Formats: sequence, C-alpha cells, structure tokens
Amino acid sequence: MATFLYKLGRLAFRRRHFVALIWVALLTLAGVGAASAPPAGNSSFSIPGTEAQKAFDLLEQRFPGQSADGATARVVFKAPSGEKMTDAGNRATVEKTVDDLADGSEVASVADPYQGDAVSKDGAIAYASVKYDVSGMELEESTKDALEDAAQQARDAGLTVEVGGDALQAVPETGATEIIGIAVAAVVLVITFGSLVAAGLPLLTALIGVGIGVSTITALASALELGSTTSILAMMIGLAVGIDYALFIVSRYRAELAEGREREEAAGRAVGTAGSAVVFAGLTVVIALVGLAVVNIPMLTKMGVAAAGTVAIAVLIALTMIPALLGYAGRRVKPAGAKGRLLGRSRKGAEQPEGQSGGRSEGQPKANLGTRWASFVVRRPLAVLLLGVIGLGAAAIPAASLELGLPDDGSQPTSTTQRRAYDLLSDGFGAGFNGPLMVVVDGKGAASPNDAFTSVSDEIKGLDGVVAVTPPAPNKAGDTATITVVPDSKPSSVQTEDLVHAIRDAGGDVKADTGAETLVTGSTAMNIDVSEKLNDALVPYLVLVVGLAFLLLIVVFRSILVPLKAALGFLLSVLAALGAVVAVFQWGWLSGLMGVEETGPVMSMMPIFMVGVVFGLAMDYEVFLVTRMREAYVHGEKPNQAVVTGFKHGARVVTAAAVIMMAVFAGFIGSSESMVKMIGFGLAIAVFFDAFVVRMAIVPAVLALLGKRAWWLPRWLDRALPNVDVEGEGLRTAEERRSDPDEDRELVRT
Repeated sequence: MATFLYKLGRLAFRRRHFVALIWVALLTLAGVGAASAPPAGNSSFSIPGTEAQKAFDLLEQRFPGQSADGATARVVFKAPSGEKMTDAGNRATVEKTVDDLADGSEVASVADPYQGDAVSKDGAIAYASVKYDVSGMELEESTKDALEDAAQQARDAGLTVEVGGDALQAVPETGATEIIGIAVAAVVLVITFGSLVAAGLPLLTALIGVGIGVSTITALASALELGSTTSILAMMIGLAVGIDYALFIVSRYRAELAEGREREEAAGRAVGTAGSAVVFAGLTVVIALVGLAVVNIPMLTKMGVAAAGTVAIAVLIALTMIPALLGYAGRRVKPAGAKGRLLGRSRKGAEQPEGQSGGRSEGQPKANLGTRWASFVVRRPLAVLLLGVIGLGAAAIPAASLELGLPDDGSQPTSTTQRRAYDLLSDGFGAGFNGPLMVVVDGKGAASPNDAFTSVSDEIKGLDGVVAVTPPAPNKAGDTATITVVPDSKPSSVQTEDLVHAIRDAGGDVKADTGAETLVTGSTAMNIDVSEKLNDALVPYLVLVVGLAFLLLIVVFRSILVPLKAALGFLLSVLAALGAVVAVFQWGWLSGLMGVEETGPVMSMMPIFMVGVVFGLAMDYEVFLVTRMREAYVHGEKPNQAVVTGFKHGARVVTAAAVIMMAVFAGFIGSSESMVKMIGFGLAIAVFFDAFVVRMAIVPAVLALLGKRAWWLPRWLDRALPNVDVEGEGLRTAEERRSDPDEDRELVRT
C-alpha cells in the first residue's frame, strides 16, 4: 500500500493543476446539485420489528385516508390573568382561529377546543388540534405561514398563544460556536506549523471535502429522505477528520524536507507513510459508521452512511489534493526544523522533527515535551497506569445510571414556541398530556370485536399511572379500534415507559381471553421502542467494533497484546465519555455552562454513535503513536527507548490533532438541536479522554510494563498475516538502499 500511495503522492504533486481542477469541479457540481435540488422531505422514521411500527402500519391499513404520518399541531391558548378561556370574548377569538386554520389546503381536520373537552379544569388554558395531510417537512411554507398568522391574530386579541407539534419543524441551527471551533483549529495549526500557508492547507482541504460531502447530501436529501441532522453530523465528523488527516500528511512532508529530500520526493514519501495510516484510520471510521446498519433503523443507517461518505472524501482529498497544494506552495512550506518565523522564534536543531522516518538522532540539544513526558512514564509506568485507569473509572461511574430516550418538545430551548406550548399543556392538563399513547386493538381474531375493545379499555383504566382513557373509536369495518391513553408522567420518564409495558402485558391477557391483539403506538411509544432497540443492539455492535479493532491492529502492529491494550483503552474512553454525558445531560452537572435547559434521558443513539465514531478516532491516534514505537523497536531500540522515540516523533502532531478535533466537536455544542448538542459534547470529551489519558498515558505505561512481550506474535500467525505496511517500511528501505548507503548500513547493523 505504501508504494502505491507514494506513487500517487508524486503524481498529484506533478499534476497538481489537473488534481486541483478535478476537486474544484466536484465541489462546483455538488454545489449546483444542492442549489437545484428540491426541498428535503420528512426523513422516514420507520422502525422495523417494533410493536409501535406494527401498530402504525396497521393504522394505515385499517384507517385509510387518515394520514397517520401527517403533521400535527397543537395551538395552545392561555387567557389573560383573571379571565377564563370560556369567557365570551376569548371563546370568540378561539373559534375564529379554528375557522381560519380549517381553510388551509393541506389541513385534514381541526378540533374545536369547546367541542372536544380541550379546556383545562381551571379554564385558563385550551388547545386546538390540527391534523395535516402531509408530514411536517413536506408542508408548504404557505401552510406554515397560515398557522403562524392565525396564532398571531389570537395574540393580537389579547391571548397568549403557542404552537406545539411537528408542523413547525425547523432546520436546527449550530450557532456561532461552530465558527469558534474552526477558529481554534486554525490557531492550533498556526502554532504547530508556525506558518500561515502550512496551517491553511489542512483547513482549505477540509472545507472543500465537507463542502462536497454536505452539498451531495443536500442534493440527495429529498430522494433518499435524509433529515437535516444528517448533514450537520456529516459536517461535524468530516471537518474533524479532514483537518486531522491533512495535518498528519503536511507534518510528515515537512519532516521529509528536513531530511534533505526534494519536494516531490518528500510529498510522495509523506503520502506513502503518513498517508498509509490515514487510509487505515479513515477505513476504521467508515466501517464503524456503515456498521450502524446492523441496528436496522433506517434513519440511523442513513446518517451513518452519509457521515462515512464524507470521511471517505476527506481521506481522498488528503491523499491527492494535499500533495497538489504542496506543489503550489513551493518553498513557502518550510522544513520542520526551519519552523518558527511567524512566532518570532527558531527551533532549528532544537529537536528531532515530528514525523521523521527512521532511526535515532544523536546529540539533540534539548528534548521536546513529548520526549520528557514519555521518559517520565517509562520510569513510573505503574503509577501512571493506575492513575489513568482510576481517573477514567471515576468518570465512567455515572454511566451506570444511563437512561436512554429520544428528545421531544420538552427538551427544546425555552425560547421556542414548541417548548412554551409544551409547558402550557403540562400546566393545564398534566405532564403526561404531551405524550399520549395510542392503543390499537385488532379485533379481527375476536368473536365479538366490540367486547374486546371494551375489555382492553377497562384493563387500561385499572393500571397505575393512567390519567384518562378515551372510549374506543372503531373503524368503518368495525374490526379495529383506537384508544387514547393519557399518562400522569411526562413522555420521556421511566414511569411512562413502565406504563407502556404494562399496557402491552394487559393486552396479552386480553388476547388470551378474546383473541384480539393489542398494540401500543404513538410518538411516545415509538421513542420507547427505538431506545430499547438501540439498547439491545449496543452490546452486539460493541463486540463487532472491538473485535474488528482487535483483528485490524493485529495486522498493523503484528502483535497480540498491543491490539488487546488498544481495544481495552477504547472501551475505557467510551465509558468515561458516556459517564460525562450522563452527568451533564441527565444529572444536570454544568448544564448551564453547556446551554442545557432541560435534563432528561440521554439520546438513544448516543452510545451507538460514540462507539462508532470514537472507535475510528482512537485507532487514528493509536496508529500514529504506536507505529512510531514499533518502527524504533524493529530498528533495534530497547522497548522503553522505543516508547520515548515514538513520542518524540508523534506526540506533538497527535496532540495538535486531538485539540483540533475537540475544538471542532465542541463547536457544535451551541446547536439549537439537543441531539447535535449532545453528540458534539460527547465526542469532544471522548477525544480528550482517549487522546490525552488513554493514548498519551495508559498506552506508554502498559508498553513499558510489558517490555518485549508487547511485540510478541506467534510465528505461524506472523506468516499467515498479510503485510499491509502501514508504516511504509518497504518503501523507506528500498529508497534508502538506492540513495543513502550509509543509512542502509546503519539499518543492517540495527
């Protein structure tokens, strides 16, 4: 692989005009496609294999024409202080609003509060339910405008009016912190390279890659039913890995220049060595994201595939456009040892350049920070190991209290009308009113469907946690009925989840007696089923990802214990990050600082997403650090010295990469979408734990304790494994034998 990438890097350097033209053309094509694409429709939220989905499908079959997947809105009215909604003036305002809403072309029905018992007991709050023929993302802007205009007219008449439901779904905003994250990344790159030109290359290529990826997602959003969150997550991951992969290659290029190589040769060797690790790291991220398909939730599969596509683009750009841009930059990108003019200092001769390919350099005037830290760790490996493991273990403790759920209007910022409508309904009708359960009774197998409907209704009324149960509403054929159940707890609570299970258990008893099947659906039940499905899939997915990591790292490091250590360290960092997420978003620690206005269950997709993404990032840092250590070891250094050498060449660039990735992920904490906010925080803290605690402390400590045993591999397995040459050893040895006999003799001696 290294030889092929070496040739690719040289070709891109020589044919830089052609390479740049291709990527600019692809960006233009994707941009035109995004601009001309139809608006994205509603992302499909089917959950195959769940009871809620089965009931939903049954509703569409037995209640045709009722638009089971249509958008809904609840227009909530609150009377001025001292008045009631039943007062003549307020009632007239509400009835006019209802009439105005009913005139819409996409409106299926509007329920008058005064005819449907939708006025609170104290008379202060009332609501009108609006049902549409199409989904929330498919509503025309004129329909949404009519809804908002009707609400505003009622406000002008003196009422407090808020609108809940999915009819006013908006594209989530990421906020200014996303730009701050990119700015932090730029500062770190300038500090790392000491040059605006060198620092600008990773940013430019990452932005081009993300532009192509996100524009392509936008262009295909309508055809593939991709939600707005899909592009945000693709942008988040694409920016982070795009900057990091380019950083690794540019850093290696400067190190090759410092060894006296010509620029084209340096570009080829940088792509052949660092590029090999980029390919491996990118492949692990892609596999982990695409592997989300095993959960069998179409929305999650689409998000994973879209993000994986953006990562693949980032890898291809790093391998081709970076050497092309290095050709354009010429002498403005300095060798590693010549760095520092921008910052007013020179490091020439102060340390071995990051990314230097082989051997040790004698007589360095001053050891760099990575060398000093690694030297400390190998002197005190047990203390460092215990401190790191205990620290991560303490951070992981809150994960034992992990509760999974999906966000609803109650998790929206209080500045939104959806959240204010949610709060008004809770005040007027109880917390459970925002999450009613729809019970579907299939009476086709019953001797008397009506008796079965009544029996189910009576059973539900006798359950704990039930506030109200509507009479059964049969379809025209009389073989299926719906029953609405209002819990006394909020939709995302454990009590509501227990009630759903209790209704299903009661339905099982009714089926045994009458033959009628009872199913529970609705948005609340659907969220509960999604959470349980994701929870059940977490362990198999974790086994798949960790098992894959173990096998791939055996091939890369040709060792048994090093991959085992890497996999266990990955588990530690994921558990610690999950603990931090629980502490902030579920327990409320530092919630004000993070802009979390409402605590509650952790988003159901969070553990799965963290496992997939953090796995790829962890392997990224593992490869760039430990391959340096293995390289030094096979060249004859003692195990502890090899650890120090690996840190001397790799610690600085890995640290910069981790800080950049943390800054990019943390930039999404400012999003208005609670799911994006949680993922941004979770990935940022996971990168911190994995890069600075696991890879920078636990890994060298374990390797120091294991010594030569760390690199043991059975001979039969060594012969059976393919040689992927991630370190570029074959390329380096062949080149050095052709051009540097002295170095070749040194390699033979060691």
